[in-house]
Amino acid sequence: MAKQQSVIEGPAIGGQPKPERAADRPRRADAVRNHERLVVAAREVFASEGGGASMEAIARHAGVGVGTLYRHFPKRIDVVEAVYRTDVDTLVHTAEQVVTELEPWPAVVAFLEAFVRYAQGKRTFLNELREAFDKNPDLRPELLDRVQGAMQLVIGRAQEAGVVRTDVSGLDLMQLVGPMCTNATLSEDQSVRLLTMILDGLRDPS
Repeated sequence: MAKQQSVIEGPAIGGQPKPERAADRPRRADAVRNHERLVVAAREVFASEGGGASMEAIARHAGVGVGTLYRHFPKRIDVVEAVYRTDVDTLVHTAEQVVTELEPWPAVVAFLEAFVRYAQGKRTFLNELREAFDKNPDLRPELLDRVQGAMQLVIGRAQEAGVVRTDVSGLDLMQLVGPMCTNATLSEDQSVRLLTMILDGLRDPS
C-alpha cells in the first residue's frame, strides 16, 4: 500500500484543494515581512531624499537586495503606490481607533493631528504620486473616499455628541486642512498654530 503524502490544503483550484507543503509557509511569511520592510524603508527614504530617491537606496535602507525589491515592486511607481496605500490604511485605522478609545473631542484632536502628519508626509513625493494617479486613474478616488470616510467618522461622532458645529462636514475639513499640509513652505510651528485655529473654529459655540 502506497504511503499517503501529508499535505496542507491550500487555495482551491478547479474545485480541488491545492496541496501545499508546510515548508512553503515560512517563505511566504518572509515575503510578507520583506514587503512591509520595503514599504517602511521607501517612506523613510522619500522623507529624507525626496521622491527621486533610487530603488537601490530603498533596498539598502530596507536591508535587502535590489532583486528582492524588484520582485515585490517591478516598477518604481509601484513602490510609490504601496507607500500611499499603506499611509491611507494607517490613517483609517487611526480614525477607527480614536472613536473607540477616546471621548469625541479628544478623538477629533488626535485624528486631525494624525491627518496633518499623513498629509505632510506626501510633500516629498507629490510628483511621483501624480504619476501613480496617471498610471492608475482609480487609485486617487478610491483612497480619497477612504480618507473622507475616516474624517466623517470622527467628525460625525463629535457632532452627534454636540462638541463640533453641525454646519461643517468631513469633506469641508479636508478641503481646509489638506492644502495647508501639502504647502512645502509651511513650517512645523505654523502647522501647529493653524491647526489650533481650525480646532477652535470647529467647536460648537452653543
